[in-house]
Amino acid sequence: MAKRSAGLLIYRRSDREIRVLLVHPGGPFWAKKDDGAWSIPKGLVEEGEDELAAAQRETGEELGVTVHGPFARLGDYKQPGGKIVVAWSVEARAEIDVAAIKSNTFTMEWPPRSGSMKEFPEVDRAGWFTLAEAEAKILVGQRSMLRDLADELDIK
Repeated sequence: MAKRSAGLLIYRRSDREIRVLLVHPGGPFWAKKDDGAWSIPKGLVEEGEDELAAAQRETGEELGVTVHGPFARLGDYKQPGGKIVVAWSVEARAEIDVAAIKSNTFTMEWPPRSGSMKEFPEVDRAGWFTLAEAEAKILVGQRSMLRDLADELDIK
């Protein structure tokens, strides 16, 4: 069975435009990548865990903030590697300061085969993007989430 991740596509209305919050993965593999590297805040669903609860937990771990609903399920999105990402949309009810995010960290051997373990943030930055900007920034496997959000909000 394919691994499942769950996440939130957080949006806000500003100047009659919709902006979505995307996160950039931390660590050395993503350090020099920008377009096509960003994601919604998301992470693996633990066995027996409610998927929406997992999406909320992962968002909290990656941003350092709690996001409250109401949540609207966008759908299940199969990624190029086979993982399924379950996504919900939610309008930000409070300001989320992307400059002040506090992400969990992970540890990995870096540089490879050096024997040296280094710690990196799961997310090294976050940003608010228009739907057009987000189309270029987001991972290819998540682009349909943006289209589904536009449909949900009846944006042409």
